[in-house]
Amino acid sequence: MRVFISVLTTTTLFATIISVPITQPDLPVQISVPIPYESAIYIMERESSIEELKNRDLPLTRVKEIFEAFTDDMEVVGQVAMNLSMRTSVYDKDMGRDPLMVELLVRLSETEDMGSRWAVAKNPHTPSHILQKLAEDKINLVRALAATNPNTPSDVLQRLFNDEKIVRDGLSGNPSVPPKILAVLADDSDKMVRMRVAENPSTPKEVLEKLTGDGDENVAKAAEVNLKRRGET
Repeated sequence: MRVFISVLTTTTLFATIISVPITQPDLPVQISVPIPYESAIYIMERESSIEELKNRDLPLTRVKEIFEAFTDDMEVVGQVAMNLSMRTSVYDKDMGRDPLMVELLVRLSETEDMGSRWAVAKNPHTPSHILQKLAEDKINLVRALAATNPNTPSDVLQRLFNDEKIVRDGLSGNPSVPPKILAVLADDSDKMVRMRVAENPSTPKEVLEKLTGDGDENVAKAAEVNLKRRGET
């Protein structure tokens, strides 16, 4: 099947679908399907907006305009979340004070799009009260990313320690996690969890010293490096 789209008037688009019947392969059948002009404009604006959102320097005022214009379009909403993630790949404390940034993060945390909530959960500018809510999300990956965020309240992090493994694992690299939890995670059977504990700047000295004797040489090395960085060797 071949599809051709052409503008026939200033108010309507027609899609001409050409198909070849099996019994008469040389006699194509043409069907004209009208597409409302408004829909065509919407499609063009949508694609243009998605392209704009690929720019991490796009003004937040424009990002908000796009979000509000396509708030029910989960693909565009996801791109808005991705745009905020791109611009926070390097932490900028001042950006977190931008009321537009905070407003967008709050609104994205309430969307049905799991990817958007996922992005908000790991964003360093997400307010603690939003992280508290995301820590109760029905999707375990969203909760796991809330567990990695240093802005998540300590009491919430302690509660997440009783969650399923993928969520608990997220705690291991979080510098805001209470020392007693890091001490428990240092004995985890998963070497990647122990690795993150060994690299964590908040891991107690005695826990790091124990990890220098870890059976995995990479974990042991990471603990040694962490101790040296602190001048505790």
